[in-house]
Amino acid sequence: MPKLETLPATASTDEILTVLKRDGALILTNVLTPEDLAQVRAETMPYIDATPNGADDFVGHNTTRTGALVARSAKCRELVSHPKIVSAAETFLKPFCERIQLHLTQVIRIRPGQTKQQLHRDRWAWGTHLKDIEPQFNTIWAISDFTKENGATQVCPGSLDWPDDYQAKDEEIGYAEMPAGSVLVYSGGVFHGGGANVSNGDRVGINITYTLGWLRQEENQYLSCPPEIAKTLSPDLQALIGYSMGGYALGYYTPPLAPGEGPESVPPEYALGHTETAISTLGSADLLESIRDEIKGEKQTA
Repeated sequence: MPKLETLPATASTDEILTVLKRDGALILTNVLTPEDLAQVRAETMPYIDATPNGADDFVGHNTTRTGALVARSAKCRELVSHPKIVSAAETFLKPFCERIQLHLTQVIRIRPGQTKQQLHRDRWAWGTHLKDIEPQFNTIWAISDFTKENGATQVCPGSLDWPDDYQAKDEEIGYAEMPAGSVLVYSGGVFHGGGANVSNGDRVGINITYTLGWLRQEENQYLSCPPEIAKTLSPDLQALIGYSMGGYALGYYTPPLAPGEGPESVPPEYALGHTETAISTLGSADLLESIRDEIKGEKQTA
């Protein structure tokens, strides 16, 4: 059975990405303190306890999945914005985009009696249409201890180049066993799936993932965290969840007001009260220049 490489919370971005690009997954230990874990549990358990089990085999008949964590939990906002994770996500994804964005937030509670989830790639959220780029940087934060008995995530290290229809053998499947406060970091291309819970307790993890700024998010952040809530967040978090332009011409809108009562073609920040953005344009000059630089670079290497 393959074993996932484990790094300390102090690991550098280069160290994290070296393992991620080689194996597709790794574990960071001691990222959250006991006090952090207690706060996460206090803020999320009322929602988790009110969440029903899944309705099909993939999401799990003995598994609950609770979202909208940016709107619901101050501590989860800190997890989403964690400097080391965001830095690694940006470095990993920026070769394929101008800006990254939050893709989803979800507490996954695997309850006793849950069977193994089918192995899959998270990038299949977009089907198999993306072939030559990596669209995702993913994390699962261990809020309880993860053991093989209670449903630790199945992971196939080294599976990044496997065909999409590959059927993994038992000896190719490892398990993300880790103490509470650790983080499983994995790419959108690695084969993985929830483990079977044959214990008498719940396995609780928080799935937080990031993607390219020009792709549609799995969890619709504009509905999960609408403007009246998003306007209370920090500017960096607002931008990360999608209240920013994903590129020079990606994400602007026109407020549907009466003639002459509103601007045209404003960025998402305008919906949060940033009225200084009320000019008739698409994206910023920096985003436009980045496109020009990219085009120039491709022409020079052609």
